[in-house]
Amino acid sequence: MALREIITVGHPRLRMRSRLVKKVTPEVRALIRDMVETMHEADGIGLAAAQIGELVRAIVIDVPEDEDVPGSGKLYTIINPEIVKMGRETEVGTEGCLSVPGYIGEVERATQIVVRGLDLRGKTFRLRPRGFLARVFQHEIDHCDGVLYIDRLTASDRIWPVKVGEEEQEEVKRGAAQEKARKEAELQPAAVLAD
Repeated sequence: MALREIITVGHPRLRMRSRLVKKVTPEVRALIRDMVETMHEADGIGLAAAQIGELVRAIVIDVPEDEDVPGSGKLYTIINPEIVKMGRETEVGTEGCLSVPGYIGEVERATQIVVRGLDLRGKTFRLRPRGFLARVFQHEIDHCDGVLYIDRLTASDRIWPVKVGEEEQEEVKRGAAQEKARKEAELQPAAVLAD
């Protein structure tokens, strides 16, 4: 395994579309291992191969375990990820990115999606992330298409500076709080409407 350099906004490879992986080879698995190590070393929660300058469709995601975030605490490695279904419900939330250091911004994303991809053995599988995890998947899959979260801001003034290196941790903190608030709202009894 090896740490890789994370390229940042302004680098032309971040804006290029990544190509499909035709076969999961030992080299592809080594790339995934490097991505996981690089993501963890950078204190990130997701990384696309494009962010280390490799233009192949591969992402890794590892949201720290949190009881309020469904699907957290698990490492996801996906080759050729694609969103095959997107729920109608959307939510505005905060995103950060290792390739956009020093900033977080407000982005609207679907709250439920279905993702199809290949595992490290080259077998096709599907996932149904929801809530904050769905947000992270959409963010990383966007990288495969040369799209950054700053392209999807709800408004040009909905971006804020944070300490460099804390972008994704701020995103996790705010995402977990949003998930907790959603759960609490679901537990509230329905209001009775008077005629």
